[in-house]
Amino acid sequence: MKTLFTGFVVLALILAGCQQSRGMDEERNQKAGEMSGATRTAVFAGGCFWCTESDFEKVPGVIEAVSGYTGGHTENPTYEQTSAGGTGHIEAVKVTYDPERVTYGQLLTWFWRHVDPTDAGGQFVDRGDQYRGAIFYADEEQRRLAESSKEKLAASGRFEKPIATDILPLGEFYVAEEYHQDYYKKNPIRYKFYRFNSGRDQFLEKVWGKQSPEAIPEADGKMKSMAEAGGMSAADSGMEKGNKGMEKEKEYVIPDDAELRRRLTPLQYKVTREDGTEPAFQNDYWDNKEEGIYVDIISGEPLFSSTDKYKSGTGWPSFTRPLVPENIVEKEDRSWFSVRTEVRSRHADSHLGHVFEDGPPPTGLRYCMNSAALRFVPRAKLEKEGYGQFLKLFE
Repeated sequence: MKTLFTGFVVLALILAGCQQSRGMDEERNQKAGEMSGATRTAVFAGGCFWCTESDFEKVPGVIEAVSGYTGGHTENPTYEQTSAGGTGHIEAVKVTYDPERVTYGQLLTWFWRHVDPTDAGGQFVDRGDQYRGAIFYADEEQRRLAESSKEKLAASGRFEKPIATDILPLGEFYVAEEYHQDYYKKNPIRYKFYRFNSGRDQFLEKVWGKQSPEAIPEADGKMKSMAEAGGMSAADSGMEKGNKGMEKEKEYVIPDDAELRRRLTPLQYKVTREDGTEPAFQNDYWDNKEEGIYVDIISGEPLFSSTDKYKSGTGWPSFTRPLVPENIVEKEDRSWFSVRTEVRSRHADSHLGHVFEDGPPPTGLRYCMNSAALRFVPRAKLEKEGYGQFLKLFE
């Protein structure tokens, strides 16, 4: 599932800008400055490493969590190779922590509380060996503690199925591509959408309850509960009541052709239904600077945000990335004696424009759209028109 999801957005997940990187480096340096002594590392695999990394970075005493690949036989594997299943590697996270603030035993308990330990075929919607759960031990002490914690979990009676999480010796850990690091920070809307639809938090709430349980029994007062440590419930993931529009796939009603011809202007119909192009600098949104989002003129599905809009000088509204990648379909376009990438809306199948690789950071992409295919919803009207979940973009 995540492989399919990534197929929609992989072009938009390239290197982050220098300014963003500096901000994240400063945050990591601040954490490092809080260390009381030498650090240690631990490696865990809990399915999608975007989620595992996010969960562990919320633990007090964790300096950083880095996404990567381990457990396989291929040197320097790529994401595509790992996803194809030919490397033997698992998506994993290397956690660097301060042992005077959090113990390895506490990290183990945190891990168990954020995965489905009974699933040997993957984690949640992510299926395949590369997504299975595992604890990788670096020494005999970690192995002993991991085995003991697994036995205690099995004896707790909380799960009807056997505990299937592997406990394996740690081999070479290969750091994943930069666009996977801190994904939940770089792409908060996409991450929250993905995480909610993965079913992870719904499962955890069902097993452990909505109220965070005592997550770290060996805490000695350092970490008392998941809630105090920043545990991620369904509400914490950003998919609470305020985000109803993203909780499930919305059904879009598309009028028939006769109704569209009546409802749309001739130019809107030509662009969306006949793959037309409007005149440059003579359209509604090429120079629009107001805060808000852009939705499909036919279906209303959210497509782009003013937070990703920039002045490209082309005379058409241009964006560095889509707002909801799942609503975007990209196709090869060989018209006009060239090869381009056409952009269409998923539900209405409207022709929107094209995407080019000459945009600014952080994606390097230019989604060059036709104003005639879009409707602008200003920030002040988002809640009223059912797009309230996107208000957080402008906070």
